[in-house]
Amino acid sequence: MKTFYITTTLPYVNSEPHVGFAMELIRADIIARYKNLTGFDVFFNTGTDEHGQKIFQKAAEKNVDPQSFVDSIATRFKDLIPALNILPGIHFTRTTDAHHVIAAQAFWKRCLEAGDIYKKQYKVKYCVGCELEKTDSELDANGRCLLHPNLEIQLIDEENYFFRFSNYQQKLSDFYSAHADFVIPDFRFNEIKAFVERGLEDFSISRLKSKMSWGVPVPGDESHVMYVWFDALVNYISALGWPDFAQATPGKPEENIFEKFWIHGTPTQYCGKDNLRQQSAMWQAMLMSAKLPNSAHIVINGFITSGGQKMSKSLGNVLSPFDIVQEFGAEALRYYVARELSPFEDSDMTIESVKAAYNSGLANGIGNLTNRILKLSETHFESPIEIPKGDVPQAFKDSIESFNIKAAADVAWKHISELDQKIQATRPFSVVKEDKEKGKHIIQELVLELYTIARMLHPIMPETSDKIRTAIKANRMPSEPLFARKD
Repeated sequence: MKTFYITTTLPYVNSEPHVGFAMELIRADIIARYKNLTGFDVFFNTGTDEHGQKIFQKAAEKNVDPQSFVDSIATRFKDLIPALNILPGIHFTRTTDAHHVIAAQAFWKRCLEAGDIYKKQYKVKYCVGCELEKTDSELDANGRCLLHPNLEIQLIDEENYFFRFSNYQQKLSDFYSAHADFVIPDFRFNEIKAFVERGLEDFSISRLKSKMSWGVPVPGDESHVMYVWFDALVNYISALGWPDFAQATPGKPEENIFEKFWIHGTPTQYCGKDNLRQQSAMWQAMLMSAKLPNSAHIVINGFITSGGQKMSKSLGNVLSPFDIVQEFGAEALRYYVARELSPFEDSDMTIESVKAAYNSGLANGIGNLTNRILKLSETHFESPIEIPKGDVPQAFKDSIESFNIKAAADVAWKHISELDQKIQATRPFSVVKEDKEKGKHIIQELVLELYTIARMLHPIMPETSDKIRTAIKANRMPSEPLFARKD
């Protein structure tokens, strides 16, 4: 069987989940569901990033120990999985998990043995929000990070361990040349190519434990803990049991899931545009150093904005996915993410825009269409219409396989609009009174086309898809409207 591995980034647990991560999780879920439908054995990973200075500071502010703090917030991220109707059985990695800590230390040792880790004095401007060093060109006129203008830049001057990123400029360039679709979309790929071509500087991968104790201990040097990015990136393979190959798929003790999904699969990582450097260059160089296969695809999301400004926890302008689900339902949020947000560019989002999309696309769209067609079918057919084996349009497949989820959703809603127009043009509710057989033939066509739409909706809105297909097979209108209009 074909295998497919997909993972989100691990969101930082310094505060409650916001809709930006919900977007990433929903998109990865749509791809995972589609791959399942097309015959792939899928491993789907998400989780929480739980080390680093931001968390250390947040825990201190609340006067609790860091582990208690991350335990409480990680639970909220786990709650997103059922709230957003994510695939059951998704793997959830916490970077404080004992196995992940072992994996991070084993990965460190591999890079050390490769000669790519060394110690030197570290003096740099550092953004705690990004957990990254910053050059003057990455700061605004006030000397603050462009992505976190509310935070003071810190000056770090200490001895740290470094990763020899500079060793991998040519290797990364060669890898990019050999993998034309490695970073999606193309314009983000061009950005990282240009970044690498300008030359790479070694980056710090540790912090002094005496100054910041919350991290994975550096093997062989208890005075240092790993830099949060080095630790967190390893989750993509620790989730698959690396390096302990004895960890196996439940019920299949003979199966090596790292080999199955990373080596023989196509490891695909979703992330935001602020993760471009870390995912598509730093992590890839680290994998090369550890002599492990590289990722297959890095899919880069834009930001969700509010009034044109990035929506982020540090700026305090976030929307809660739990609040949206409570008011509109999980299927409505999944629809909004799929169809209303750009797959790769920034998109603005407000409660008002969610409500408008809900009413136009769902209540007045697929909901109303389903009721109209099934009322005709229930009235004029004594038994359910037989549904032959079928497929979805090629345009839908092409879009979703290129990670353009909005284009795929637009194909589905184009069919919804065309089916509405067909009802208006053919008027089966009138024709069936004058020519019963002709009217029933039109109704049968409408039902079959509605079923095709339901097939397309399955990865995007699985609950809605199931309701429509169940209603068609029972030849009964849904007992309640799929989407009641919001006034």
